[in-house]
Amino acid sequence: MLVMELEEVLRKLESGEISFSRLEKVLGNANLAALARRLYLERKTGVSLSSIASTIIDFEDVYGHNIENPIGAVQIPLGVVGPLRVNGEYARGEYYVPLATSEGALVASVNRGVKAVTLSGGATVRVYKDYMARAPLLRTPGVEEALRLVGWVRENWDRLVEAAGRTTRHGRLVDFYPYIIGNMVWLRLHYKTGDAMGMNMATIASESVCKLIEAEYPGSVECVSLSGNMCSDKKPAQINKLLGRGKYVVAEALIPGRVASEVLKASSESIHYLNTAKNLLGSAAAGSPSYNAHAANIVAAIFLATGQDAAQIVESSLTYTWTELRGGDLYISVTMPSLEVATVGGGTRLPTQREALSLLGVAGGGDPPGTNALKLAEIVGATVLAGELNLLAAQAAGHLASAHRKYGRGQER
Repeated sequence: MLVMELEEVLRKLESGEISFSRLEKVLGNANLAALARRLYLERKTGVSLSSIASTIIDFEDVYGHNIENPIGAVQIPLGVVGPLRVNGEYARGEYYVPLATSEGALVASVNRGVKAVTLSGGATVRVYKDYMARAPLLRTPGVEEALRLVGWVRENWDRLVEAAGRTTRHGRLVDFYPYIIGNMVWLRLHYKTGDAMGMNMATIASESVCKLIEAEYPGSVECVSLSGNMCSDKKPAQINKLLGRGKYVVAEALIPGRVASEVLKASSESIHYLNTAKNLLGSAAAGSPSYNAHAANIVAAIFLATGQDAAQIVESSLTYTWTELRGGDLYISVTMPSLEVATVGGGTRLPTQREALSLLGVAGGGDPPGTNALKLAEIVGATVLAGELNLLAAQAAGHLASAHRKYGRGQER
């Protein structure tokens, strides 16, 4: 009966009587809908999708939450680095950090940095700021009205906080940053969002704020967009570097000269010189908004492993890598002003990503709320620190190409 039903569905897909997006409703089951799409595509294109079909994901759980028009899943190799000692406010102890990547040499590289950091007593990590931003764009007739609007928002702040609070049990509007260009006003609204990344939460709450402003502001104002790109989401932006977004994280370590030479095979002086010449001068000359060696490599690998929003790798990897010589030792820090991570919601509920979060001891909501996401942010910062340290050392010692020949290059057969 099922085979006949699928054949009929496939026939209707071919004729255009039904569309991909209606299959869940037609078949009454998201897993059957995924099968039907996959079979249709295989017949249509002549391409076998058997590997894409191999997944433990139950589409009944994720359809409508994480995916539309599913046909299966892709797999990325998952490695682990550790133990990494983290001396944070929320992450305290040694951790094995999962990294999902297809780049040969990355896990080995980060793991050597992890060894050096742990032998040096670990990474000290602190979260300096913690909020998610959404910046509605409001139009007024002119600059005088724009200034009056900002003043009215300040005077009526408690009412706006209350309006935002009615939309969520987990979020809280805590601050705003106004920005005016001509007659246009951006209200960069800052929210505490607990263990969620909070973008959806902030968007819905901001809609409530804008409705109250449009209804009760005693002047002329129009909400042009709930997001005016001053947030700024999924784009590199100076405002995120200056004001922060998500978690503003600083991780640091003091690497003894002996550890640098014995583990990293480079001197403290050579690592420091390379950081100045490459990460600072080179980045400035290139016009890069990010002053680091490869922070995005580590951020991307942890994001994919733990179910973070992959598009937010863009701003989450904005990083300053800083070094100083202290006697014969090396001080190194990474500052990540816009690290956007979560332990609930989005891709964190997927089965393999949930296990990766559990490996770090941060799956689900924290007690008190928000502490798991802060703990994850500290672990990410410490891992990025290790990755930066090792790549600088490898380049200072002239080992970069040989490492990629060993780990990252396919061998001819």
